Amino acid sequence: MATVDYFERKLDEKRRLTIPAELRDEFTSGVVITRGFQKYLHLYPKSVWNEKVEPQLQGFILDEATADLNVKFRSGKSEGELDGKQGRMTIDQNLLDYAGIDRAVVAVRAGRYWRLMAA
Repeated sequence: MATVDYFERKLDEKRRLTIPAELRDEFTSGVVITRGFQKYLHLYPKSVWNEKVEPQLQGFILDEATADLNVKFRSGKSEGELDGKQGRMTIDQNLLDYAGIDRAVVAVRAGRYWRLMAA
């Protein structure tokens, strides 16, 4: 089976994004959405967040770069689960505003996470 590295979707009226069926197994541990480095969002499987991101955010308490990363990734951070058979997740309005996403979303795989951008 081919790997899915890109998809486009439209949010529904409740700000829900539908994850393609072939990708839903990646998110069985849950979903974490954060601000990205620029005006886009990061979408992580919760297991990847816990294994790869969270340990990096626990750096030296007085390190300014670590503090800046914590502010970036924790401001507006949202966690949840996909809603069963539909494979949807709600994206908080403050995150959509940050990324300039109105309704159309482009998702691109960036290694072990996804970058969500306005289409």
